[in-house]
Amino acid sequence: MPELPEVEVVRRGLAPAVSGAHVVAVTVHDERSLTRHAGGGPDFEERLTGADLRGAVRRGKFLWMPLVGSSQAVVGHLGMSGQILLRESGAPRERFERIRIDLAHRVHGELAMVFADQRTFGSLALDTLVPTPDGAAGGCGDNAPVVPTQVAHIARDVLDPAFDDRAFRALLARKDSAIKRVLLDQTVASGIGNIYADEALWAARIHPETSASSLPTRAVNRLLAQVRLVLERALAEGGTSFDAQYVNVNGQAGYFAHSLNVYGREGQPCPRCGAPVQRTAFMNRSSHFCRVCQRRR
Repeated sequence: MPELPEVEVVRRGLAPAVSGAHVVAVTVHDERSLTRHAGGGPDFEERLTGADLRGAVRRGKFLWMPLVGSSQAVVGHLGMSGQILLRESGAPRERFERIRIDLAHRVHGELAMVFADQRTFGSLALDTLVPTPDGAAGGCGDNAPVVPTQVAHIARDVLDPAFDDRAFRALLARKDSAIKRVLLDQTVASGIGNIYADEALWAARIHPETSASSLPTRAVNRLLAQVRLVLERALAEGGTSFDAQYVNVNGQAGYFAHSLNVYGREGQPCPRCGAPVQRTAFMNRSSHFCRVCQRRR
């Protein structure tokens, strides 16, 4: 599933094309990609056609595009295999194309924003924007202190200037669950998935099954620093692509997979100590770690 770096790469690619763009037409090919939308395909098409988009915003793994002069936004979640692509106006239909939004932009001219999704776990929806409880910007890419109702329940991500380190440390102190499970909890810190949790825990020398509440303040601070560093490095390299399902808006893959230290490297030597990387089952997926560098205490 795309995580914070992959979704932020998509947001950055979308922002110049959708900021100030006018929605000329909307075509819903498959209503399975509107599972989060309160109405069906005709409702989505009618309400969005003729609107102007203000920009592209992200929190965690969610994207949204606010409508100018409205309390509504187009909210997107990529799910397992969703893609938001920018194509020339009139371009042939993409494989697995579910929704097409035709745009007119004063600088970029006419173009098509395509939502494609092989597994149909992703979705688009029109949703209402509500004020953020802390009065800070709702997400990356817009200073407005609003967030879609569908996104309001998730926490800010660690790259958000409004992320509260002190509150994060206090929350961990009350969690007896394994630290990796806590990192994957989007109500604690959003945007961290399996890949980057494994990488950050390895960098911080913390075993994934260590109880969150047992971590001293120094270890939590070290972990936070490594989570941020891993996410920033992945973002700089365009995200992590293991197959053709994750791409940016131009269809290009990220290359952070070449920089991974433990994720997907079972049996290979740990880059730090040389011991073989271990893989164990975890929440219907896998954890990758070094049994020497990340001793469970």
